[in-house]
Amino acid sequence: MRDNVILACTECKRRNYTTTKNKKTTPGKLEFKKYCRFCGRHTPHKETK
Repeated sequence: MRDNVILACTECKRRNYTTTKNKKTTPGKLEFKKYCRFCGRHTPHKETK
């Protein structure tokens, strides 16, 4: 039931991380504050298609 998702930086729009999520328990889009190596700082990363 877990699906692979890609996390993209909300500032530079680059796809940096992959993770898994359970679609039954979290139907919305994931958002984490993670380090972006292209921006050089911690930025919010959201789930993309």
